[in-house]
Amino acid sequence: MRRAVSLWLVLAWVSSAAAQTDPGNRYRMGHSAHGAAFDEGPRTRPARMDGIGVTHFPITTKNPEVQMWFDQGHTLLHSYWFYEAERSFRWCLKLEPDNAMAYWGLARASMNRERAQQFMKKALALKDTVSPRERAYLEAWALQEGTGDADRDKFRKALEQIVLDYPDDIEAKVLAGDPSLTLASGNGRIGSDLLLRQVLATSPDHPGAHHYRVHLWDGPQGAQALDSCRRYGDLVPRIGHALHMPGHVYAGLGMWHEAAISLDSATRAEIRYMGEQLVFPYNTWNYAHNRNYLSYVQEQLGLRDEATRGARELLAVPLDPTLNDAERYSPHWQGVAALTRALIKFERWDEILAEGSIPWGTSMRDKSHRAWAESLAHFGKGDADQGRKRAADHAALKAEFDKPELSWLKSTYETHAAELDARVALSRGDVFKGLSRMAEAAELELKLRDEYDDPPGYPYILYTELARAYLLQQSPQLAIRALDRALSVVPNDPFALSVLAQAQASAGAKDKASEAWARLQFVWSDAPAGIPAFDRARALGLSAAPVDRSPARQRNYVHTRLDQHGPAIWTANPAPALDAQDATGKTVTLEEFRGKNVLLVFYLGGTCVHCLTQLKTIGDQKDEFGRLDTVLLAVSTDRPEVNAKSQDGFPFRLLSDPSLANTKRFKSYDDFEDIAIHSTVLIDRHGRIHWARQGGEPFTDVKFLQAQLRRMNERQAPSTSTASR
Repeated sequence: MRRAVSLWLVLAWVSSAAAQTDPGNRYRMGHSAHGAAFDEGPRTRPARMDGIGVTHFPITTKNPEVQMWFDQGHTLLHSYWFYEAERSFRWCLKLEPDNAMAYWGLARASMNRERAQQFMKKALALKDTVSPRERAYLEAWALQEGTGDADRDKFRKALEQIVLDYPDDIEAKVLAGDPSLTLASGNGRIGSDLLLRQVLATSPDHPGAHHYRVHLWDGPQGAQALDSCRRYGDLVPRIGHALHMPGHVYAGLGMWHEAAISLDSATRAEIRYMGEQLVFPYNTWNYAHNRNYLSYVQEQLGLRDEATRGARELLAVPLDPTLNDAERYSPHWQGVAALTRALIKFERWDEILAEGSIPWGTSMRDKSHRAWAESLAHFGKGDADQGRKRAADHAALKAEFDKPELSWLKSTYETHAAELDARVALSRGDVFKGLSRMAEAAELELKLRDEYDDPPGYPYILYTELARAYLLQQSPQLAIRALDRALSVVPNDPFALSVLAQAQASAGAKDKASEAWARLQFVWSDAPAGIPAFDRARALGLSAAPVDRSPARQRNYVHTRLDQHGPAIWTANPAPALDAQDATGKTVTLEEFRGKNVLLVFYLGGTCVHCLTQLKTIGDQKDEFGRLDTVLLAVSTDRPEVNAKSQDGFPFRLLSDPSLANTKRFKSYDDFEDIAIHSTVLIDRHGRIHWARQGGEPFTDVKFLQAQLRRMNERQAPSTSTASR
């Protein structure tokens, strides 16, 4: 033990001395020579991409390859694929370090405001090297540093001036139609749409023009963009967001089959991309959002099992210590939200109440949502006493949601509270209060949809639940009025159509009841048996052929093949080959460790201070890693004879990769600056990567690594999926 400790101290001293005598040490130790802004984002070179559309934005350059990569980055930005766009712009700078427009591209691609400002500062410093047209773009984007309406208005006017000064510049018109840039500043939808239609008249396949039209009309008037919805996905089949966005419009129009085709295709494209690039669901913002939205649309189609499977898939993906706590966008919370929503919709009350069925956490959000869901489940099972008890637990949390830090959740809490108040009152026979509070809750729920319906967090339109309450009180006409409101908000909502058929039948309007039943049959054409809302409508004994009341013809989701876009289910991907030498010169591969987990650390050698700190921090927990059936491996460029001198003092098996071949295969290399970077990788017993982190700093959160290993041990999923459609 003393020998091991002394070796740690000697190595730390040597590293510290090297750091003090070498002013370039920080650069060599995994950090960018260009500053912190370059420590974030992609670190590996781009590849030429197909299936992303084609655009051309001419820039000042002496190198045709720079123009090619700039066009790729610019094209990707038109589909909001910021991360991959940044990769292309970085390669432009690799080839031409003082290219002003490449810095402009980086500023547009960065979702971190501070980084974007650093990139724009560099671009502006180089503005005299570009044409007047390019300089106009740089100076326009510099106006985005402000955040007020006046600043945005200045930017919009500068962009409009470029359109006027350069009437043949198609890209200026397209960017002027991008709602993320201009709509908030007062550029109306009609004007933007006319501008984009002008572009499409001469460039009918411009991906940006179609994309921005989809965003412009996303909502009740989505039919205005159905032509672009159909064309955009065909033009850009490799970009998840491009396949996803038409799904918004289709869902808003009640075109559930088309929405599912769009969102399922997008999910598959995201999974395919993650497998190809060795990135994970927590790195890919659109994946979790898309999978949640797909579950919502599958619910609307009555595909109960598919919807709940997708929700549980989100709950099974790897976590991340910094990217999993986002208020709304982490894969874990979107999985919780999707699962809760589906179980309530399909009245799976026992599953909601089963301990561990929904992986609730300890946050106030989890506590309030759990009390609400379990109260609904008890009422659904006819246990009013327990329903009232859990409603009281929910009410007891009210003071917490008055605190500023939870203000973003207050409207959701208040909507839940109003619904539970209504159900409590109705359970006690206080019909007037119950109906009044349910009507209030229904209005609050519509306001929630106005705030966020991407997808809706609520499992149903509360006006539908109000209608059900009216029916129980023998008031079918009031129920019909409530359902008209529900269906105006969510066209072709099947749960509302089910209650509408019941209400019309109760009112003696058999033809109208049959019409609602016909519409419901089309939406739920592939729904399995045992859906309570479907069974209640079927029990009416109505006779009508399925009919679609959508603004355009739809394909059938279940019968449409989508496997060309990628696999249906995310699974951990096989790790790249490991082929390194240990301290004795023996070749080591991952096959040697089949049946065990592997914690693989790529470090920067014995002269890297923070590398040694990482190895010691992890090594101090060697016994616990052993209990988790995990082997510790550390790879650097140090040669076997160097590692042999210190192997006895390390809890890791030290491996040598002098050619950097392994380092590059595991994405632990910065291609833009030709330096090795830090990488920490978790590999399961079947040789599949479950989690990885690369960057300028080594990863030292040992508790997280151990927690993730426990999850890996619990979730030994099949290595491949045969799911396809």
